[in-house]
Amino acid sequence: MKQLTASVIKSVKYTQIAASIAEVGIIEPPVVIRDRGQPDLFHLLDGHIRLDVLAKRNETEVVCLVATEDEAYTYNRRISRLATIQEHKMILNAIEKGVPEERLARALNVNISSIRHKKSLLDGICPEAIEMLKDKHVPINTIGQLKKMKSMRQIEAAQLMIAMNKFTITYAQSLVAATPDSLLVRPKKKIGGLSESQIAMMEREAATLDREFRTIEQDYGADHLDLVLAGGHLTRLLGNARVVRYLAQFYPDILSEFQKIADLRKAA
Repeated sequence: MKQLTASVIKSVKYTQIAASIAEVGIIEPPVVIRDRGQPDLFHLLDGHIRLDVLAKRNETEVVCLVATEDEAYTYNRRISRLATIQEHKMILNAIEKGVPEERLARALNVNISSIRHKKSLLDGICPEAIEMLKDKHVPINTIGQLKKMKSMRQIEAAQLMIAMNKFTITYAQSLVAATPDSLLVRPKKKIGGLSESQIAMMEREAATLDREFRTIEQDYGADHLDLVLAGGHLTRLLGNARVVRYLAQFYPDILSEFQKIADLRKAA
């Protein structure tokens, strides 16, 4: 359903998939759909890189998953890509089953030191935070920042990351900076030019910001529902010619504002 570009073929992802296939074979089968006009033919929905690698290895057959509906434009959204913590557990399971670290490194096309680093990825992270982040795509450096915090603060940080849908290293660093020394594994280094009272004030302001954000988050769902219902009612009102004529005659300013709101709702 698509052609691989030269940039994709030269990418790290392509190289990793090729190395994995060479070392352990196909792990996730490609996904195909039968052609409606010719049932003995298939269209490839997912697995274009895998198929290209196999073709270059002169392979002629591969086991596939057959989709029951044409999901060519949406199938990738339904695939659960491997999250950081899931990858960590996969590596641990493979090692426990006797797969050598060297073979894993070749299969993932990474340096063996990277495999060893990922083995200890979650050392120092509390189980509650791990459970919350297990299906999120959290950068390894972000997990390193979490390790600087004590368990209770790790849980709070994980909750904030999920609420904001933000797992970047810079956001994690800002959470560490806003954490009091009492909730850190090691006290922060003193910031040049700032007194202890100034640093304490910044920490209090950050804590207040966290609390305000959580309060807003709790109310967001109800407020959003009210807004959607109000917008829908307003759209129906503007669909009534008699209402529009009445507003245009007696309340043109209100009609203008209503139309702006309706246009914004359509655009959203």
